[in-house]
Amino acid sequence: MKIGMMVDSYKPYISGITNYVEVNKEYLEKMGHEVFVFTFGDLDYKDNEKNIIRSPGVPLADSGFYLSLRYKRFAWKLLRTMDVVHVHHPFLSGRLALRYCRPMKIPIIYTNHTRYDLYAQAYFPLMPDEVSTGLLQAYMPSFCKAVDLVVTPSAGMERILRELEVEEPIEIVPNGVDLRNFKSAKPLSRAKFGYKKNDVILVYAGRIAVEKNLPFLIEAFTGVAKAIPNVHLLLIGGGIQQYEEEIHTLIKQLNFSKRIKAIGRVPYEQLPQYLAMCDVFVTASVTEVHPLSVIEAMGAGLPVMGIESVGVGDTVEDGVTGFLSTEDLPAFTAKLTRLCLDPDLRAKMGKSARRASSAYAIERTTQMMFNLYQSVIKKSKKKKLNWGVKLQKLLQEFIS
Repeated sequence: MKIGMMVDSYKPYISGITNYVEVNKEYLEKMGHEVFVFTFGDLDYKDNEKNIIRSPGVPLADSGFYLSLRYKRFAWKLLRTMDVVHVHHPFLSGRLALRYCRPMKIPIIYTNHTRYDLYAQAYFPLMPDEVSTGLLQAYMPSFCKAVDLVVTPSAGMERILRELEVEEPIEIVPNGVDLRNFKSAKPLSRAKFGYKKNDVILVYAGRIAVEKNLPFLIEAFTGVAKAIPNVHLLLIGGGIQQYEEEIHTLIKQLNFSKRIKAIGRVPYEQLPQYLAMCDVFVTASVTEVHPLSVIEAMGAGLPVMGIESVGVGDTVEDGVTGFLSTEDLPAFTAKLTRLCLDPDLRAKMGKSARRASSAYAIERTTQMMFNLYQSVIKKSKKKKLNWGVKLQKLLQEFIS
């Protein structure tokens, strides 16, 4: 089977979607299939994996995203040879899938990975909620109707799509994680980072971005740290330089530079060792759909402290694999404090988290998605090509 993954951005930009596509591509290739990633970006960038097809675009500052409304000739011709196309962003890649693949009757699957309603609020705070919601309600139902199948990683995200008036059938397939390295990781030396054996290390791993609600997380940590002298916070990840600088400034202003380490990006293959060194995974994000970073931490045996919301709330079982709180600073701080003070509770929750993470093993979720690929291809073959499609194919062969 030839499978086309369509994304607005790919490596070197790191995100949950990037990781999802990379690991699913790897496992589908192990199953014997050809997988191509169609994206935009620097055409001179040297990929360390095969079949990454880049088209030129205009870079959007240092966000890692490129703006373009078309693929280069080689890319769209190759795209039209796919058996199935899997779209991971609805606006640029999604429109191009409809433009290039729909006329050729190539089945299109769309996975909604992102809370676009909350992203709009994070990046355009002056835009009224009614406007951003109205724009999504005008776009998403028609787009989802135009594709062959809509997939979402969590039940919570399915509810959000229904609120946006999407009426098409929706399949729930969790985002998979290759958990082998996380479950077997040996912790890094604490002394290397200046930590002591009995220190309680809280860790956040992810993008340093507005939508991740990091100021809330840092303020909650300062409340805990004032009461518990051996608690530390480790921030792993990078983002837009301006926002990274704002976070560093906030840490200095709170006078907690000695207790909060922001170490930037680390190689993904080393992340399991960093997590294994720590005691609790913390996140204050409410914009997740299916947080891979949370699942990775659970695989490493860490209890999770998060906010009850779509994604995190679908993944973490409150009181079993971690704690969930409302987006209320005193409530979040109180639960986090309890977790920091009780090593037995952390150990118990960590074991439960490791067991629960198995539901998201990449071997399981990739097979689930592959079954959907087969299903939409089978349905597509039953549709007879009309004369317009036949003519397009003849013209394509003629101009090739």
